[in-house]
Amino acid sequence: MAKPPSVLAPALFLLALLGPSTPAPAAQNFADIKPSPQQLQWQNLEMGAIIHFGTNTFLDREWGDGTASPGVFQPSDVDTDQWMQAAKAAGIRYVVLVAKHHDGFALWPTKQTDYSVKSSPWLQGKGDLVRMAADSARKYGLGFGVYLSPWDRHDPRYANPQEYDKFYLAELDELATGYGQLEEFWLDGAGSGNRKYDFDSILDDLRVYQPNTMVFADTALYKYADLRWAGTESGKVDYENWNVIDRAGYLRWRPVEADTPLHRDQWFWHPNSDATLKSVDELMDTYDQTVGRGAQLMLGLAPDRTGRIPAADVARLAEFGARIRAVYGDNLALRQTGGMDSGEQRAVDGDPDTYWAAPTDGGIPTLTVTFARPTGFDRVSTLERLDDGQHVEEYSIEYFADGEWRQVAHAQAIGHRKIDIFPAVTARRVRLRILRANGPVGIREFQVFNGTAVR
Repeated sequence: MAKPPSVLAPALFLLALLGPSTPAPAAQNFADIKPSPQQLQWQNLEMGAIIHFGTNTFLDREWGDGTASPGVFQPSDVDTDQWMQAAKAAGIRYVVLVAKHHDGFALWPTKQTDYSVKSSPWLQGKGDLVRMAADSARKYGLGFGVYLSPWDRHDPRYANPQEYDKFYLAELDELATGYGQLEEFWLDGAGSGNRKYDFDSILDDLRVYQPNTMVFADTALYKYADLRWAGTESGKVDYENWNVIDRAGYLRWRPVEADTPLHRDQWFWHPNSDATLKSVDELMDTYDQTVGRGAQLMLGLAPDRTGRIPAADVARLAEFGARIRAVYGDNLALRQTGGMDSGEQRAVDGDPDTYWAAPTDGGIPTLTVTFARPTGFDRVSTLERLDDGQHVEEYSIEYFADGEWRQVAHAQAIGHRKIDIFPAVTARRVRLRILRANGPVGIREFQVFNGTAVR
């Protein structure tokens, strides 16, 4: 639609006054999009947990229909400290509590509806799961966030979009103002079909109280979120992971969070939970294909009907954390014997706050690690500096043997962290070559590991 003459005419006059030398607004370019400080901080967390607990826990189901009585929610021994201790043992650094799932049952005593813990027998209706979880998370040094389902199968206001948006916003206000700093706010579009929510107003309101909270949403659900879904619930990223996405010409930095439950196909606890628990090998494979591909791993945890994480789950989380530390705890690159200048040393000093600025003299930037003696290894982990954007577009990992360099990995994106795993080799030298980039490249860390040695 054309602008009214009163608006259009001054604009044309100004353009004529400035003359043809005035540059047109520059189009967005992937290489120019940068993360916010909050996004960088969030990406450094690398692994989180999302906790499902509610009426579904007591009814052996995944999706409630909103008809369950609040009376079914009566855990006998809720221990949110135990939740956080179990999560921390796995190396998890932040947790997101499902404060309200699709059935509409709220885990805090919201003033907006009686369909919440205040109408349950648990603690005589005086309990607040959100408060308990938030306090426990911070007690153990974990970030805390909330999931508030847009879809509500219980509340009658859902049939009236305007009324429901007010209701949802009021619930969000309670969570945003009553429980301290929120690391992340999770938006889930499941079950919503063609329903359109007023996300712009909702997020505008959230930002008043929580300006640093990272907002997660599928790219198709909300255009202006800070984070994005991986596309499946496998917890794996099976593509080159670029942090910048394009939605019809609108470019935005939106790193990936890949969610998957600790149990196969189960987000909530079920009586057969021991049979569905994933193995340590399965979890490590997920870790390598999520964290190892520059994404965030969001692992689903589920307390049982007592209100505690089951003993088998606690043990598995501890085993998972121990395996991560065993495989990635001994960085062989820290033993390199020299030959690097002071700038290159910053990529092998064990400090991700320093970085090697790859040379821009026209050659192929190369970072070489040399060991004192032949050393076995089967993977490298490379961290790109993302403060000024994601710039590596192609790279190679090579080792030196029998008088020649041999390639063991070749890909495009590095991003926050890229773990390249290959058949074990033994060599005195291994190198990273930046074959193509769209801007100045910084490498925070180039790490070498021998995962074969711990199997």
